[in-house]
Amino acid sequence: MRNELSHTIEDYLKVIYELTRRTGRAGTNEIAERMGVTPASVTSMIKKLAATQPPLLEYRKHHGVVLTADGERVALEILRFHRLLEVFLHQILGYEWDEVHAEADRLEHVISDQFAERIATALGDPRHDPHGDPIPSRDLQMPRSAAQPLYELRAGQQARVERVSDRDPELLRYLAGLGILPNTHLRVLEYSPFDENLRLQVDGQPEDVVLGPAVSREIYVQTETE
Repeated sequence: MRNELSHTIEDYLKVIYELTRRTGRAGTNEIAERMGVTPASVTSMIKKLAATQPPLLEYRKHHGVVLTADGERVALEILRFHRLLEVFLHQILGYEWDEVHAEADRLEHVISDQFAERIATALGDPRHDPHGDPIPSRDLQMPRSAAQPLYELRAGQQARVERVSDRDPELLRYLAGLGILPNTHLRVLEYSPFDENLRLQVDGQPEDVVLGPAVSREIYVQTETE
């Protein structure tokens, strides 16, 4: 089926999958923001995707969209290619973790299934990309996660960073400078209800770190007990 789809359609399906994985359905405005287009353009595209044979998504006006099984398969294949490419670019070609997303976005549409599987084999079948996001399996199953935003933690809780949003390269560079990477352990020392800042003790860092809500919402963690 992918041979018949444009790169733009593949991008829509990937974005819709990521949004619906969090909230169940994806709204027009959410999709427009992620795609960098107008809501009117999104409405036109989702009507088109709902009318394909077989349909790639289900659309009800004012109720958002959800992918069909066919649409989800395409989205998961693109995500698998994308995240394998990110690992390849990072581990083999030496790209920084803030550089790989844009490169993988360009390459994910043009590599073959065979090429993707050779990458996976050469890398030892990695399970996560450099940002900690899970890589769909060969049979296009996505591992489940109980991670929560760091934003939700409060003083006294400790956690391990599972993944970080990869949409903003500047954020990734900032977090790397603070030593906050996937698998980093940290403890919340203080929560400020006035500005929602968190003061953190980060493993391996000599000084405490203070993060505002705009940043802590982009970091996903698994809580730990002492």
